[in-house]
Amino acid sequence: MEVEYPVRDLEHVPSDEEDVDEEVKGSRRKSKKSGKVVAKEHKDQLQRLKEKDPDFFKYLEEHDKELLEFDDEDFEEDGDTDVEDADMLVDEEIRDHDIAKKKEKPSDNVITTAMVESWCNSVRENGKISAVRSLLKAFRIACHYGDDGGGDASAKYTIMSSSVFNKVMLIVLTEMDGILRNVLGLPAYGGKKETVDDLLHTKKWMNYHHLAKSYLGNALYVLNQMTDTQMISFTLRRLKFSSVLLVAFPALLRKYIKVALHFWSTGEGVLPLVAFFFLRDICIRIGSDCLDDCFKGIYKAYVLNCHFVNAVKLQYIQFRANCVIELLGVDLPTAYQHAFVFIRQLAMILRDAITMKTKDSFRKVYEWKFMNCLELWTGAICTYSSEADLRPLAYPLTQIISGVARLVPTARYIPLRLRCVRMLNRIAASTGTFIPVSMLLLDMLEMKELDRPPTGGVGKAIDLRNELKVNKSTLKTRAFQEACVFSVVEEIAEHLAQWSYSVAFFELSFIPAGRLRSFCKTTKIERFRKQMRELIRSIEANSRFTNEKRISVAFLPNDPAAASFLEEEKKSGVSPLSQYVTTMREIARQRIDSLTESSVLVGEHSSVFRKKMPESDEDDDDAVNEKGAVVFSSSWLPGGTAEAKPSKKEEKKKKRKAEHQEELASDEDVVEDLILSSDDDGSVG
Repeated sequence: MEVEYPVRDLEHVPSDEEDVDEEVKGSRRKSKKSGKVVAKEHKDQLQRLKEKDPDFFKYLEEHDKELLEFDDEDFEEDGDTDVEDADMLVDEEIRDHDIAKKKEKPSDNVITTAMVESWCNSVRENGKISAVRSLLKAFRIACHYGDDGGGDASAKYTIMSSSVFNKVMLIVLTEMDGILRNVLGLPAYGGKKETVDDLLHTKKWMNYHHLAKSYLGNALYVLNQMTDTQMISFTLRRLKFSSVLLVAFPALLRKYIKVALHFWSTGEGVLPLVAFFFLRDICIRIGSDCLDDCFKGIYKAYVLNCHFVNAVKLQYIQFRANCVIELLGVDLPTAYQHAFVFIRQLAMILRDAITMKTKDSFRKVYEWKFMNCLELWTGAICTYSSEADLRPLAYPLTQIISGVARLVPTARYIPLRLRCVRMLNRIAASTGTFIPVSMLLLDMLEMKELDRPPTGGVGKAIDLRNELKVNKSTLKTRAFQEACVFSVVEEIAEHLAQWSYSVAFFELSFIPAGRLRSFCKTTKIERFRKQMRELIRSIEANSRFTNEKRISVAFLPNDPAAASFLEEEKKSGVSPLSQYVTTMREIARQRIDSLTESSVLVGEHSSVFRKKMPESDEDDDDAVNEKGAVVFSSSWLPGGTAEAKPSKKEEKKKKRKAEHQEELASDEDVVEDLILSSDDDGSVG
């Protein structure tokens, strides 16, 4: 079927400036076109269709007769309708433009300090809800100050100075929690999920819950705009008192958790600790509604921050590990579910390395991220070893650590194996179970790099705690040999000292003592032979100590009474091996101090957390309020104002500092590629 279409004029192509005019003119041309002419053309087309395909035309008459029955007036009405629609669109565009112009006009009602103080007095003296609403409206305007959209254009008030901003922020953050609690009928301090759940069906909550939502929502918004660490810390401290109200707002709760985790992960100074206390308070007060998000989020943040390690960063990683362990203690049954999944992930990575035996699979195990995760779960199990919830995870974790230690048994990975042995000794000491770590240590003494004189000179002193592997040049130095042998002696002594009061100590120490005597005979280094002889004498003396005591006992080895063997002596620590270990610990501490150039900022036992929530937050409240006036006394305003932007000189300085830190990280922190062959003969071992 051939259909004739009107020929379009293509000689003139409108420019970009003429697009709008052409659209209006086109609509006008359509309206001017006669409806009768269009109707005649359509009738001619139908007539040609009837002559060319009569069967199809007959089908249309039977099933869609209305399509064939029309008159000229229909087309005229349609044309008029098109014009009216176009005019309507133009009117809407003009109206929208006028509205946009109105929005651009600033409000004349500028908030002043006197207005803020009058609202505060009204709330304090009379408890007026209208004054509370005015304060929260001012708080919202302050939080959204400088936004591109201008916040709420129809707002009654605006804030134009940093002094008013500081006044509003300080008053609302310090007093709004108490105001809301008074309005809603909540206790003055504290509270838990059940308290808010009971409140949700009351008339007070129905009337005033929007006040709490406005306060929490706008505070969350301004937290994302702040850049000053002290300001963020103060805001989080204040919001911690109102965290229980987040029970009623699940969406806000998830966002607060996300923001707190971000500050905990990336913050500097005191901010990570403040963010952690905020998360811990939420978990304690709200419970199951947020535990999963907090546990998963803080573990993920920990993993993202433990990729590379140097002497300084290792201490911050330990601090974050302490935070994770403390948070897990809020709800151990829930923590077990997550710990089981995460430890299983580590086991699957190790299984892939054992079965695939490729560089990439080995590298996933022999990296700082994997080892720090093992350290984290070791610390968690040791901390809560007396609890029945996490104790079952000690065995699978022990199997994983033992497998990691034996994965690539070469001398270059002695630091990593020693780290694994320390973890195993910690698990054994905390759980009271025997873990055979002596074989891992004695195998290291038989490596050829440790039983022959060094060929690489004295070398630089090395701290094995901050290393996973060493290069070949370091491997042949005297400093590396001494550090390794001393660490092996120290860990063997720690392992045997745990059982120095056992009735079976003689049998447990028989094989290690024999292999230590063999090392003394084969080693060609006199100072190593001297250290081993001291350890052997202590083991032999401890064997005589336990044998003399067990001659007089009448119970069998499988008798439960064996657990109380030498119990009094154990409390006083009088065994020869215990005294030897005490001396070794002191020597090790002096050795570490000599290697440490700066004082420890955040160490293994730096974070001591309270096990129970305080009955009242009043003491913390007073301490925080003292710092509020100092924090909110600058000219900073949210929204990227000119006062908040650093100068170009400061930006260049920060950029140079960041580049310098990246260079240091690339020089010190990056873990070298895993080499599967050993140092000389190319065997994995």
